[in-house]
Amino acid sequence: MSEGIRFVFRGEVREIDKIDPTLSVLRWLREVEGASGTKEGCAEGDCGACTVVLGELVDGSMQYRAVNACIQFMPTLHGKQLITVEDLASPDGALHPVQKAMVETSGSQCGFCTPGFVMSMFAMKVSEGRPSRDRINDVLAGNLCRCTGYGPIIEASEKMYDAGPETAFLEEEKRVVALLEGLSSDAMVETADKGRRYFAPARVDDLARVYTDNPDAVIVAGATDVGLWVTKMHKDLGTVIYLGRVKELKEMRVASGYLEIGAGVSYTDAWDEIKKHYPDFGELIRRIGSTQVRNAGTIGGNVANGSPIGDTPPALIAAGARLVLRKGEERREIDLESFFIDYGKQDRGIGEFVEMVKLPLPKAGSKFRSYKISKRFDQDISAACGAFMADIEKGQVKDIRICFGGMAGTPARAKHTEAALIGKTWDEETVKTAMAEMVKDYNPLTDMRASEAYRAKVARNLLYKFFVETSQVGEKVNTRVVGDRELAHV
Repeated sequence: MSEGIRFVFRGEVREIDKIDPTLSVLRWLREVEGASGTKEGCAEGDCGACTVVLGELVDGSMQYRAVNACIQFMPTLHGKQLITVEDLASPDGALHPVQKAMVETSGSQCGFCTPGFVMSMFAMKVSEGRPSRDRINDVLAGNLCRCTGYGPIIEASEKMYDAGPETAFLEEEKRVVALLEGLSSDAMVETADKGRRYFAPARVDDLARVYTDNPDAVIVAGATDVGLWVTKMHKDLGTVIYLGRVKELKEMRVASGYLEIGAGVSYTDAWDEIKKHYPDFGELIRRIGSTQVRNAGTIGGNVANGSPIGDTPPALIAAGARLVLRKGEERREIDLESFFIDYGKQDRGIGEFVEMVKLPLPKAGSKFRSYKISKRFDQDISAACGAFMADIEKGQVKDIRICFGGMAGTPARAKHTEAALIGKTWDEETVKTAMAEMVKDYNPLTDMRASEAYRAKVARNLLYKFFVETSQVGEKVNTRVVGDRELAHV
């Protein structure tokens, strides 16, 4: 057991013996360190003004990722490097190429959002070669600007590469690597303050034990949802167990016909592998939150959270995914769709946690599509999210699975609609008959995102869209908006 947390900040190892498990990195920077460059805009991971960069040793190399400091809990920094906008300029005051490019392109006006943009750009520059315009748009989607518009900032994101490689930064990186290697340990991290406790195991067996001993604890992976419980709902979480250090939960592999995704695998890390097998699912992940959210949030957390508007469960259920649950030394495996019992209620016992999601590899010839409907194309909560998987042979529907989120208290399959399709000819008449059956499957609600009537109509129309894209009709029409730039027709 290791008491307290240790991380690299301003070029040295910081040690904190006792700290509130839910103190945000943003609050610590501003209230304890007096580092006011990192701003609070929304306090919910939406605007990007609080963006910082975390450096972490992964397989012996440094990985740099932008995250939202407003919902990142301080103890999760253990074993990592924290980089803020104050760290970028040289000791002699010379601006970093990212900052210099922002000045030269007039990318800042009031300046409130600027540090967050700079840190998102910085993470891109130290991690990637010169990006495409689409890639820049993706990286900056989680940073909102109220003054200049995005043209000059995008221009700065291109111009900053003219300065060449990050020579000075990479030289300092060698020293940081040595510091982080000194912090590496498989010991459980524990800290506490004011009656609140925090555990961060490094092995899944330790996680199973500590959760058995503390079944009332709140499990946190990326905190992209739990963080809002603290910042918006002002909940006292009591005991927190963090999954981000558990090695086994961060693993992903292909085995026995499945893509096995550990519950701690982030959206960012899962993205490339999933889109190899399910291009549409990959595009869905790209539209989940922002780069900062995808860097922190996990697919396992999205499932365990049980939200009816979670974006990954409909796609996973349509594909026939299974779930591995663990309690102590015992494991059980269930179909993912049976995990969701009712609104806010999942098939998960006391002390039991999600260990792995098993996504079946698609069979040859299977047709899969997923569609996210939201008011904003990027970084928005779905009004409805639908996914379809069909086996069609010689013009007949041999099997089909349809699942929607946002249409009921849980992600749910459209079983009446499926029954109206299976064994029938895959043509417009059959599909329109099945569309009428969907009223038996869903009784959607009306809320700020969409009305009942809108959701019902969209769901029917998405089935028709799936038909168009998987039939000869789709060869003659373009069904995708510009945002689906990586897909075209797949």
